[in-house]
Amino acid sequence: MKEYQAADIRNFAIVGHASAGKTMLAEAMLACAGVINRMGNIEAGSTVSDYHISEQQRKISVSASLLHLEWLNKKFNLIDCPGYSDFISEGLGALRIGDFALVVVNAVHGVGVGTDSVWKYATQYGIPKMIVVNACDKEGVDFDSVLAQIREHFGDRVFPLMIPVNSGPGFNQVLDVPRSEIVTYSGDKSGKFTEVPASGAWAERVKQLHQELIEHVAESDDSLMEKFFAKGSLSEDEMRAGIHKAIQEQVFVPLFVTSAENNIGVARLMDIIAKYGSSPVDRKIVKAHDVEGRECDVALNGSEPVCYVFKTMSEAQFGELSFLRVYSGQLKMGGELYNTDRRITEKIGQIYSLNGKNREMVPILYAGDIGAVVKLKDTHTGNTLCNPKHPVSLPKVEYPKPNIHASLKSTGKGEEDKIASGLAALHHEDPTFLHHVDGELHQTILSAQGEIHLEVIAERLRRRYNVHVELSEPRVKYRETIRGKGDSKYRHKKQTGGSGQFAEVWMRIEPRSRDSGVEFEENLVGQNVDRNFVPSVQKGVNKACEEGIIAGYRVVDVKVDFYDGKMHPVDSKDIAFQIAGYFAFKEAFAASRPCLLEPIHTVEIRIPEDCMGKVMGDLSSRRGKIQGMETDGSFQVIRANVPAKELYRYSSTLRSLTGGRGVHAEEFSHYEEMPREAESKLVEEYKKYRAEPNHHE
Repeated sequence: MKEYQAADIRNFAIVGHASAGKTMLAEAMLACAGVINRMGNIEAGSTVSDYHISEQQRKISVSASLLHLEWLNKKFNLIDCPGYSDFISEGLGALRIGDFALVVVNAVHGVGVGTDSVWKYATQYGIPKMIVVNACDKEGVDFDSVLAQIREHFGDRVFPLMIPVNSGPGFNQVLDVPRSEIVTYSGDKSGKFTEVPASGAWAERVKQLHQELIEHVAESDDSLMEKFFAKGSLSEDEMRAGIHKAIQEQVFVPLFVTSAENNIGVARLMDIIAKYGSSPVDRKIVKAHDVEGRECDVALNGSEPVCYVFKTMSEAQFGELSFLRVYSGQLKMGGELYNTDRRITEKIGQIYSLNGKNREMVPILYAGDIGAVVKLKDTHTGNTLCNPKHPVSLPKVEYPKPNIHASLKSTGKGEEDKIASGLAALHHEDPTFLHHVDGELHQTILSAQGEIHLEVIAERLRRRYNVHVELSEPRVKYRETIRGKGDSKYRHKKQTGGSGQFAEVWMRIEPRSRDSGVEFEENLVGQNVDRNFVPSVQKGVNKACEEGIIAGYRVVDVKVDFYDGKMHPVDSKDIAFQIAGYFAFKEAFAASRPCLLEPIHTVEIRIPEDCMGKVMGDLSSRRGKIQGMETDGSFQVIRANVPAKELYRYSSTLRSLTGGRGVHAEEFSHYEEMPREAESKLVEEYKKYRAEPNHHE
């Protein structure tokens, strides 16, 4: 095993919007470095990084893949991340441990919503960005307008280190700005190229760009700035020495052009990453917390091991696999490390260096490097492993809240325990999906980042745990309330030999303000009812409220006044007043103009401007009420209130309305009265259900 110094390691996440060409870019890099003899493709499911069954079936990445190669004596640890927002957790973990982000933009489609979100996360984690404009060989590529759009989103400091000479079908030439050369790539996907000095109009253009590059570099360093002012320029050596720092400080954001499918532009991109890309040395001190919660530093050159687990996955062939980055010290096979989050000691078994599913065992991982370990007892995504004598905890990734829900139904017998343990294990792997058993709805509810995410979880559950489950629409938590006042005098009398039951409850009810719950009070006067029976009546009322009166949904926002009644010296007892309270409330409720309330969600939708009409039309068909709109770059942000019932599988609709370029987030806002027609339908369904012979109270 070759040992690399931290300065010779390049850890980076390949991120961007779906279908930008990230997986093929990773494939082309592996081909350039000779890791693979020939490039696979997405259609055939033969790429190194998309090796999971669900990825090959869907022809998209659903999991981040760790790959490595050597280029110009540097070790690249690249993480190919999914572009769909459903699998954002994979990208967040990779950005959290990467030293820079390689943001891929499709040359035809330009900046997508996903591009914006990964850019935001990379900025949050304080890592530099580099941009690759990919698919420059496609019809209709206009490089200048894509560059303008990228600058509109991410600022004028975006600077092309390469420019396509002949974009569109047949693209094989790139203008290399740092070297002032035209680079021509061979057409055999080998990544090989020849180079000649730029001439004619290209020489003029590269001269101007070269000068701009020198100015950017001078700006990043005071001593270079002085030289620049003194001489009006910098020497090639001075400029090259300053590029790394300028990229670190994002004085400029380098932009490259490629056709990953044809392996054009990729080798030169790798050259720049090897020469000027960030290494672990650029972030040699990272912040952590000790057991007391005090902030402390973890240093790259520290002697104690500190590792962060950024992903876990379970595979039939290898069992559980924990992907981690070593921030300090060394990770050795056979060593023991302390998990500060779970408070347990883990023995380190085999350590692997990965290329997709291909694993190579290594005896040790040095500070700055990335790898995977197998069969840890109880270590999950986001955990820190360190020396038990010096426990520290590295900051965790904060994941977005899931915004889409489905009911998980078991179609097999006696599989409940297997399903529960399977869901728990999958949640430890992927913290961006949640699951709980909803006592009110009597359903197991899965909450995820999108529909594909939900389907992938259900698939994994079936395949790994051999259970029979299907996803269905979750029931909606409607509520029942009243619009008017009502009262009831209910007598409960039961005589069946022996002691009987007797209770009479007089009750008034009236509406309360929204979200104020059910208020129960007694205003008994005189001795008609013993005060001991007040809790019994309240119990009966609570039971009726829980069950619902008109459609089987919980009652809310009602004031109940138990003001009088009658009792019998022998036959009145707790159960009798519970029953009387229950039915008195039902009677009073029915007389108080009952109605149903439906949950309304606030939805925030980010879409390209050209999709506005279609999305607005669809929202109004879902009874959506627009609350506001604003422009964010070339995107429109719509805020609307939409009934929860109308949002099932909304993200699929949005994806098809916007060609995959729109995203949305939703959360519960409030309850409001249902339209009469919809209410009548629900009440009818409930009556039918109650009338079924196999229905029991």
